[in-house]
Amino acid sequence: MPELQPLRPDHAPALLAFERANRAYFAASVPDRGDDYFARFDEHHRALLAEQDTGACRFHLLIGDAGEILGRVNLLDLADGTADLGYRIAQHAAGRGLATAAVRQVCALAAGTYRLTALRAATTVDNTASRAVLARNGFTVTGETRLSGRPGLTFFRDLADAGRPPGNGRSPRPAQPRQAGTAWTPRATPPPPAPA
Repeated sequence: MPELQPLRPDHAPALLAFERANRAYFAASVPDRGDDYFARFDEHHRALLAEQDTGACRFHLLIGDAGEILGRVNLLDLADGTADLGYRIAQHAAGRGLATAAVRQVCALAAGTYRLTALRAATTVDNTASRAVLARNGFTVTGETRLSGRPGLTFFRDLADAGRPPGNGRSPRPAQPRQAGTAWTPRATPPPPAPA
């Protein structure tokens, strides 16, 4: 069974291999990290660890039974009880529910260990798999945005119930995008939780 682990210095070689092996796959749905990321990977890895040490971010790796990295789930910009969620799963591991389970586990960590009250996320409109993962984990669409020039949606999750599956325990259908053409502007504060 895959295990979620906090990012550590000794993860560097396996993480670089994961990013290289999946670069083209990831670039189809999220902005490419660029050649500099790979050329200066060790430096970037040390910078992530230093940032994690400040508590501003929390980086997690999904480790398979053979010790290989299957995915990443990160919490960025922790402040005022909120953070931004980001994740990516290896191409060969996609479609097995790993992203849904890993995001659910990070939501629980965010609420318990990191004492956060809410998470934000964003994905491109055409990334139906990512939208489904967010919906299955209780995220709701809050608006529209552009991600590297592509139409995207923003999401929000109140973490008050992070230890329980959303709704009735069944996976909800992915949120449908609103009509294109409206720009989304980030709010200074997260939207209020939906009425119970």
